[in-house]
Amino acid sequence: MDTKWKNRVVMLLWLILFTYGISGVLTALVNDNDYLKTNYFKTSQYESTVGTFMSYLQAFEFSYQQKEEVKRNLTVAQEEIDEYRYRYGELTDQIQSIKDQYQYKIEEAKASGNEDVANVYIKERDTKLEDITKNFESDEYVEEKIIKEKEKRVDEYYKELEGYRNDYKVYDEAFAYYLKNTATGEIYTNLPSKNTREADAAFKAENMLYVNSYPANNVNYLGVREESLIYGYEDVMTNINTNALYEGKIGLRKGVSNANPIMASYHNFNDHRIVFWIYSIGALLSLIISIIMARKMAIFQRIKSHSLKKYYDRLPIDVTFGLFGITAIISLLLIDEFPHYYDYFSFRDLLYRFFMMVFFLGITIVQWIYLLPILKEIHSNKGLLKHSITYHLMKMIRDAFSNRRVGTQVFLVLTIVFMFGLGAAVVVVEPRFLLIYFPALLVVALPMFIFLIKRIGYYNKIIRHTSSLTKGQFEADLKVVGKTSLATLARDINQLKHGVKTSRKEQVKSERLKTELITNVSHDLRTPLTSIITYSELLKNGELSDDERSTYIEIIDRKSKRLKVLIDDLFEASKMASGNIELSKAKVDVVQLLQQALAEYNETIQSSTVQFRVTNPDTPVFAYIDGQKLWRVFENLIGNILKYSLENTRAYIAIKLENQQILITFKNISKYELSDDINELFERFKRGDESRHTEGSGLGLAIAKSIIDLHEGQLEIDVDGDLFKVTIILDALDS
Repeated sequence: MDTKWKNRVVMLLWLILFTYGISGVLTALVNDNDYLKTNYFKTSQYESTVGTFMSYLQAFEFSYQQKEEVKRNLTVAQEEIDEYRYRYGELTDQIQSIKDQYQYKIEEAKASGNEDVANVYIKERDTKLEDITKNFESDEYVEEKIIKEKEKRVDEYYKELEGYRNDYKVYDEAFAYYLKNTATGEIYTNLPSKNTREADAAFKAENMLYVNSYPANNVNYLGVREESLIYGYEDVMTNINTNALYEGKIGLRKGVSNANPIMASYHNFNDHRIVFWIYSIGALLSLIISIIMARKMAIFQRIKSHSLKKYYDRLPIDVTFGLFGITAIISLLLIDEFPHYYDYFSFRDLLYRFFMMVFFLGITIVQWIYLLPILKEIHSNKGLLKHSITYHLMKMIRDAFSNRRVGTQVFLVLTIVFMFGLGAAVVVVEPRFLLIYFPALLVVALPMFIFLIKRIGYYNKIIRHTSSLTKGQFEADLKVVGKTSLATLARDINQLKHGVKTSRKEQVKSERLKTELITNVSHDLRTPLTSIITYSELLKNGELSDDERSTYIEIIDRKSKRLKVLIDDLFEASKMASGNIELSKAKVDVVQLLQQALAEYNETIQSSTVQFRVTNPDTPVFAYIDGQKLWRVFENLIGNILKYSLENTRAYIAIKLENQQILITFKNISKYELSDDINELFERFKRGDESRHTEGSGLGLAIAKSIIDLHEGQLEIDVDGDLFKVTIILDALDS
């Protein structure tokens, strides 16, 4: 415990020494300090004091005129008359404007039965009309009015000037001056005599603390600055500004009371300079000592390993930058202002401001030590930025305005609420604004309140509907009102609900199909497999005749081939459904490919009772396809016709070219009743009959559709009673 306490004392001591050293050195370097000058009279402070004195001399001596004389010399130019006359437009415009101003007042007074008030308004109106008319009739009339305005401004100038009279007396008491205008030769002085010899005697060293002579080094004359002591009266005080040069002397008198602020500043300078040097030299020594301590005691490592570091690292990076920036700016301001405190504050105040400067600079230094490793990894660790408050704030704003319409509406509503809240505060302070606030409340705030209540109710209804939907309860569709974002949300939820319903149906259907698939696969595979097992057992009987043995072997062979067909079709259907199959596409004549498929079945077709009618174009029809896979499609469809067509009926196969598309149709009359649901015919192990007494695998149409889909074509089925029609559409190639 003692060791920790000692470490904290050492770190605190180092921090005080280091911050004191840094602040003192920066104070001496950053500031153009008057305390580095050889004496008070070389400082900018004294030069500024002399400059201020010259401003007073210019106002009260060099350019001073009697008020009445200024008024007598006032003139009015024609441009001023025209500007005054047309200030508010032409005569007709001004007359109409005055009439409009008083018309409502007069009518309101008469309506209230206040004839006296109405007569007063009428008199005021007529007086103004007469005055405006005279403005356009006589230049002398306008000139007289302008002169009166200027005289009023002259009075204001001299009243403001007299406010500086006491300050001027303070400077006049401290300074002696003897100056001559180099252009006019006129002498200005506050000495008893204007005699040059007597003036030179008055400016001797025994009488003056310091003397400024002009021209200095026979070069620089004293130039009075052009700016007036009082601004804004240049239109009436025409002789205020001057570019005159003066020669002579200005001296700071000896024997002036220390109560005079200028003399007090002079006497305090040396005391303040001693404090400055003690402070600066002490700061330099403290900085050296703190550097030695930092090296020997590994101060930086102690600060880095302090327990505060883990808490600091938890702060968002923009907060750390913000805190560092705030403390750094405060530190720089305190360092920059500290030298000026010498002149105005007591030792106690200086000590307080010193510790404030040390405190903020110390915090800034500690933050920099903690912040430096973060700065080094900021480019490689993007997570630092993503955890910042600024990032989250920008994300919030971006999310709020992702739907710009909603974001803008919310922003406008909040702005209106804020303005009405501010208006309520204004009404409390100034009740007369209630005349404006109350109508606005009725016209804007009340309708907006009703609008918000309706929207909130609509929103709550959507929430309840959504909650029911999550529980699997399908209520009636939400009412879609207008084109607002809530209406869009309601419409989307309605669509989502219907999608969920459809998905449920599909899920139930999928489960049913899985069950049927397992049942059908088991049935279709077990039937030939059972026959194979049964006849294999019979073959084991040694008493079988050769004819029986041959019959059993033939049955086993036939059932084995049947089992192979089922397994091959199932495997191929699975590959098709998963898309795990590659096409070997080439330019193929579809007409020739169909003829080859028909030729393959020629013997079966001839032995069947179904009559085939094939219609082909006279010219080849080419497509970019996998010929082997499309041949399989033709084989499956022709096989279905032979298996499922009603005896002694016709089957129609046709190929035609339309709009760069190949249309291939297969039509036959089914001998089994077909389902109204066309999609069921594409299901695996689905046959047109439910009795399942044919030799088909039930995968023919599913495989055919998968192959056509892989070719980005279309396979469509139409059922009209017992008429079964398959249409294949493929993109054609130019021959």
